Amino acid sequence: MINYRKILNNILMGKRLDKKDALTLYQEAPLPELGDTANQISGRFNKTGFSTFVIDRNINYTNICQTQCKFCAFYRKTDSPDAYVLSSEEILRKVEEAYNAGATQIMLQGGLNPDLPFDYYIDILKKIKSKFRIYIHSFSPPEIIHFTKISNFSIPMVLNKLKDAGLDSIPGGGAEILVDHVRKTISPKKISGTEWLGVMEQAHNAGFKTTATMMMGSVENFGDRIMHMEFIRSLQDKTSGFRAFIPWTFQPGFTELGGTKNSRYDYLKTLAISRLFLDNIINIQGSWVTQGKDIGQLSLWFGANDLGSIMLEENVVKAAGTSYQITRNEIIQLIRDASKIPAERNTEYNIIKIFN
Repeated sequence: MINYRKILNNILMGKRLDKKDALTLYQEAPLPELGDTANQISGRFNKTGFSTFVIDRNINYTNICQTQCKFCAFYRKTDSPDAYVLSSEEILRKVEEAYNAGATQIMLQGGLNPDLPFDYYIDILKKIKSKFRIYIHSFSPPEIIHFTKISNFSIPMVLNKLKDAGLDSIPGGGAEILVDHVRKTISPKKISGTEWLGVMEQAHNAGFKTTATMMMGSVENFGDRIMHMEFIRSLQDKTSGFRAFIPWTFQPGFTELGGTKNSRYDYLKTLAISRLFLDNIINIQGSWVTQGKDIGQLSLWFGANDLGSIMLEENVVKAAGTSYQITRNEIIQLIRDASKIPAERNTEYNIIKIFN
C-alpha cells in the first residue's frame, strides 16, 4: 500500500496524480496536509501571489425549463404563476446597472425554455454589444444543445452565430458530475456527460475559452468525482481550452432531490484534491457563494487562487435557500486577512487592479 505522504511528495516532485492515488488521498490524507500541498501547487501556477476576483452580474433570462433537474430549486414549468421571461429591455437595464457598478462581465444563463426562439438570444447579444463594452460569458453546454434543437443548426453553426452576435466565452454550467449513472438520478432529462464534453471540445475548437465546474454532494461518491476530474483533465490535455475549474456544493433546500448540505470539511478536501489532480488548469476557484465568506477565505489556503465574482445578482443558489452576499471592499479585505494580495481581474484572468 502506498502511503498518502508518498503520493503528496510525488506530486510535489512533478508526478501526475492518477485516479487510484487520488482515491487514496480522499480516504487517508488528513485535511491540513492536503491543504498545504495544494497551496504549494497553487503557488507554482500563481507566481504573482495574487488572489483574484471579478465583478459581474448573473442574469437569468428565464426560469422556465423543460429539463426540470431534481437538484434545482430555480426552474418553473411554463404554467407556473411565478414563471417569467425577461424582455431584451429588462436585460439591457440589468446590464446597464452592472456596467455602472463597475462590472466587466455579464453572464446570461437560464432555463431551457421551448417557447423562446434562437433569435431571442442572438438579438440580446447584439443589443448588449451595441451599447456596452462588456465581456459576455454566457450559455452553458445544455443551453448550446438546446439552441441546436430550436434552430435546427449544428453545434458549430450555433457557436459561430453566437460568436458573431457577441458571445465571448462559455461557462461550465450543467456539468454537475460527468458520470452518467449520477446524471440519470439527479438530472435524467439533461444532456449526457459525453454531450457536455463534446460541446466544450467544439467550443474550444471554435476559439472559445471556457470554464469547467463540478457540483458535489448530491448522490455521487469519491470515485465519481475523480472520474469527473479525469474527463476534464483529458479534454484539457487535448484542447487547452479551460481557463478555470470551479467546484461547488449541492444546495438541497426546496429541491426534489433533497438531502443535507455537504460538509465544509468535504468541500475543502475536494477543492484541494482538484488542485492536485488538475495539473493542466491554471485557475481554481473557491466558492464563497455556496460556502460563505469564512470558508471562501479558507479556500485560498486549500488550492484556490480565485474567489470568482462579487455577484451583483445571483438567483439559482438563492432559490435553494442559500444566500451569501459580499461587496467589493469586503472581498478585498477578506483576501488581505488571508495574507494574500487582492487583485481584480477580468474574465480572461488579466489583472485590472492590485490592492496592496
